[in-house]
Amino acid sequence: MKAFCVLAIALFVAALPMHVFGFINAQTVFGGNFGGLPDTGNDIPISPTNIYSAEAGYGFEPGAKLVQENGSAIASDAPFYFSVKLPEGNYKVIATLGDKTNESIITVKAELRRLMLEKIHTSPGKLEERTFIVNLRTPKIGETNHVHLKPRETTTEIWDWDDKLTLEFNGTHPCVSCLRIEKADVPTVFLLGDSTVCDQPAEPWNSWGQMLPRFFKPDVAVANHAESGETVADSLHAQRFEKIFSLMKPGDYLFVQFGHNDMKNHATNALEIYKSDLKKIVERTRQIGGTPVLVTSMERKNGVEQDTLMGYPQAVRDVAREENCALIDLNAMSRLFYKALGGDIGKAFQDGTHHNNYGSYELAKCVVTGIRQAGLPLARSIVDDFGDFDPAKPDPVVTFEMAASPNASTIKPLGN
Repeated sequence: MKAFCVLAIALFVAALPMHVFGFINAQTVFGGNFGGLPDTGNDIPISPTNIYSAEAGYGFEPGAKLVQENGSAIASDAPFYFSVKLPEGNYKVIATLGDKTNESIITVKAELRRLMLEKIHTSPGKLEERTFIVNLRTPKIGETNHVHLKPRETTTEIWDWDDKLTLEFNGTHPCVSCLRIEKADVPTVFLLGDSTVCDQPAEPWNSWGQMLPRFFKPDVAVANHAESGETVADSLHAQRFEKIFSLMKPGDYLFVQFGHNDMKNHATNALEIYKSDLKKIVERTRQIGGTPVLVTSMERKNGVEQDTLMGYPQAVRDVAREENCALIDLNAMSRLFYKALGGDIGKAFQDGTHHNNYGSYELAKCVVTGIRQAGLPLARSIVDDFGDFDPAKPDPVVTFEMAASPNASTIKPLGN
């Protein structure tokens, strides 16, 4: 097996201690050997006692119950987290999973429960290498500006905004043998929206935006800037759009889905302002060289036969038509999905608006289907195992499984 567990730290990662530096590959910013491969002399040996500290710049998050599996991997019978201190940007993570003596079924999530790898099966003695892209961000915009974070974004949601890349290893006997992290120069798919899009921090709440990375090859990054309770106007005021525009490059994408909270604006010209804001966002994205993609909001649980979002989905369709902009009609697809569930519709929801793992996973599949239907070049980056998906024929609820993250909460997301 090739010795890919080497450490070469990029010059800009000054936070890591100098005695672990090695300059083998300018793209590699972290390499750790968890016992799975022969020591090359250039990798960081990782043990279960390596608890994260800002001084070290890497380690397991506190609370992990870990064992060294016959010197071949670090494993647990419960989910565990590993973090590396890194600057803002896109990173390619190359993870070697498995150990010598145990069978594992491993799911990997990043930051706030963003699904990266799903049910990777490793047989005893057989290691599996997988690659995925993780986006890191901070609130800073230039030297003097910043995103105006909500209190929850500085506490329960801080992992989406801090200076660490955090990986969650989950599933049946999760284990990791080796980890390499490299800088990634890939197109970015930016997401902005409300609680039905954002990275929800705790089970059982979930959103399609945090399921979306699982459906892309490691040649594109998903950067989810959505936040609970937001309207288009809120996100403009809080500088969330400005943050994205400060990072956007030609060839990037911006997916925008609002409506659930915007409809609560009872001003007589609310819809006109909403459409005007969307048009400005489309124009600004194109000026930078990005591709705007408008997404209609999915219906609420009681929206199978009736519209619960007033005229907002139609307003998005109108803007897409008037601006010749790509459209993903998630509103229409969600109705097909809900209707197909019939009496099981409640098994896709956590309340009347917000979804659980199953509901958000299926809605993410709807979005991926919409990418294909819109003819976006991004469709070339959809993973090979996606196949075809028909919202009117969703995956059976009874066969759906998703490894639950450790953190849970009864507090509902902001917005409705």
